[in-house]
Amino acid sequence: MPSTEKPPTNRTIGFIGATGIGVGAMVGGGILALAGVAFAVSGPSAILAFTLNGVIALITALSFAEMAAANPQSGGTYTYAKKALTVQVAFGVGWVVWFASLVAAVLYALGFGAFAIFAIEQIPGSTVETLMSFSGFPTVLALLSLIFYAFRLTRTSGSGGALANIGKLSVFAILIAGGLAAFVQTPISEVRESFRPFFSGGFTGLVAAMGYTFIALQGFDLIGSAAGEIKKPEKTIPKAMVATIAVGMAIYLPLLFVVMTVGMQPDQSIAEVSAANPETVIAIAAQNYLGAFGFWLVIVAGILAMLSALQANLFAASRVAMAMARDRTLHYSLSYVDKRFGTPVTAILVTCAIVGALILILPDVAAAGAASSLIFLITFALGHAIMMLMRKRSFGKSDTFRVPLYPWLPLIGMTACIALALFQAVAEPAAGIISLIWLLIGAVLFVSFFVKRARVIDASEEALDPELLRLRGLSPLVLLPISNPANAESMVFVANALAPPVVGRVLLLSIVTPGKDREDIILRLDNNRKAMQQALMASFDSGLRPDALTTIANEPWEEIERVVKVHNCRSMLLGLSSFSELQTTQNLEKLVKKVKCDVVVFRQPYSGWKITEVKKVLIPVAGQASHDRLRARIAATLWRTIQPEITFLNILPPGTTETRREAIRKNLDRFAGRIIPGQTQTLLVETDDVKGELIRQTKEHDLVIMGLGKPGPEQRAFGPIPIALAEETDTALIFISNQ
Repeated sequence: MPSTEKPPTNRTIGFIGATGIGVGAMVGGGILALAGVAFAVSGPSAILAFTLNGVIALITALSFAEMAAANPQSGGTYTYAKKALTVQVAFGVGWVVWFASLVAAVLYALGFGAFAIFAIEQIPGSTVETLMSFSGFPTVLALLSLIFYAFRLTRTSGSGGALANIGKLSVFAILIAGGLAAFVQTPISEVRESFRPFFSGGFTGLVAAMGYTFIALQGFDLIGSAAGEIKKPEKTIPKAMVATIAVGMAIYLPLLFVVMTVGMQPDQSIAEVSAANPETVIAIAAQNYLGAFGFWLVIVAGILAMLSALQANLFAASRVAMAMARDRTLHYSLSYVDKRFGTPVTAILVTCAIVGALILILPDVAAAGAASSLIFLITFALGHAIMMLMRKRSFGKSDTFRVPLYPWLPLIGMTACIALALFQAVAEPAAGIISLIWLLIGAVLFVSFFVKRARVIDASEEALDPELLRLRGLSPLVLLPISNPANAESMVFVANALAPPVVGRVLLLSIVTPGKDREDIILRLDNNRKAMQQALMASFDSGLRPDALTTIANEPWEEIERVVKVHNCRSMLLGLSSFSELQTTQNLEKLVKKVKCDVVVFRQPYSGWKITEVKKVLIPVAGQASHDRLRARIAATLWRTIQPEITFLNILPPGTTETRREAIRKNLDRFAGRIIPGQTQTLLVETDDVKGELIRQTKEHDLVIMGLGKPGPEQRAFGPIPIALAEETDTALIFISNQ
């Protein structure tokens, strides 16, 4: 049965839609909720705090734009971390990015409820009074908005929210235009007075305002979370991210200016009014220069801003969850994409369910909001670091967007994000506690359920795309003892799977044993020279650049063990023509138990056999999960290079129930799909003669890749089944022992 994992994602979002994702999340909710807090702690210098935050956000957006343009896949920071680091490390990044968007969605859902209640309170009538008497009414409104967007996002593959964005921006434009109209009629002396004292909170107040309000600049990063759905991403993403920052600052700075200059009465201080009314200071200011009309404009803007930001964060969070599920760092069901609408329905519903639970559990989300800001700052700092790693390891110029003034701009951005994050952790200890709890939950889930599956995905993706190893700064060393010139080509091919070309390293080892006389020594040296020459030629043809080592030793097996230890090899590839000799089998057992690296044993059916001519590959799967990583690497390399027919086999005992059989089939399909998406077959066979069935299946294939038992004091790596396959078939065999 063919596997159907990882369906392609349609690119349906253009520049306007991509910018809408960022603007929807950035503009509105943050400025309305946090402007008062900023003015309260820093006074008029809050406008400088927002300006500095805008500069930091722009620098950060440039780093994210470079990564997203070069890697246009959904998942944002998680995807970049996976490419530059490993899936295991990327899980931690993705987990906190997902959490940040989840908490941001909670804030905006509750914010919508608060603004909606504020608007309803202005309506006279007994019915309204009855509703207002219900303390949980804001929570109900928040949940209703969540349900609406859960339904909407499952039905459209675009970011949506265009109407809300247009309405919101129009309202802000009116507020700013009305304020500027009042400003031109205001005496200069009053304007100057409104700026005094500019640093009412001192330098500490300025930094505090930056820390509290930086989340108002969050939004551009969500564009990267949907990169897999954006048209012409290499050009669209950088433009959309910069446009998001530009739109945000074009609204924030003029709005803050008019609020501070014409929104206050002559005898009022912006710092004092904001301290008394932090959440409604903009509404108070608008009412001062536009009357009731201005007051309602702020209410309308608040409702639209909260709704569009809610949708944008739900959209981004679901895409992060989908990307993680595809790598099996979250449950695989979250990667399901609806065939009709092209949306990750399960990821959306689970994301909304978690947000709904948080709304019920945390009706007061002040600490959670601080945690969200803290986590965003940390992930932004990580984003800068990951970008610099990817740039350093890319070895050459890219034709996609590149950050100017490298590395100074990303270094400045990373330092600023870390400094603000540290301030936030000190100023709001609850933020650090909430973040720590979420990280602990993620660590337990990952270690308990997802780590083994994630390693398989990692190995397969590295084999299918060796460039990942370069981006991750890895250079795995494989030891390849060479003795038979006729088998060198196929041996190098398998080494290629363990150490991909260009980035991987292979150590070719030729061991010369002392002879009885000079002629015998010359003969052995000549044979080793031919074997090494053939291996080097095959290495050049496959893109490998191996090191060559020739040693003299009385005991070849002990010499192999010594070289593995001295050179700290990650894996070792042994080529054997026969398992029939007892001494050979015993030496293999000793070696597998002693060395601290992965061991791959390759049995060629006859001298001169070529692995590049393989048409049918069999991979028995019997629950040896420890071998999955190596099996994935070798199978994916075979598929990348020669595209053979690959079948995954699972042998079941007779009488297996249909329910159990179907569950095993699904698991086998998923396992095969994780290694080579959509290009494999799976086979279930019921029999009580496991060895006989494996021998029969092996004879029908050109190559078998099979895991060995875990060697131990009382357990042999080469049990009766591997020995039987080697003795009773002429098929090429690859046995894997994972340490």
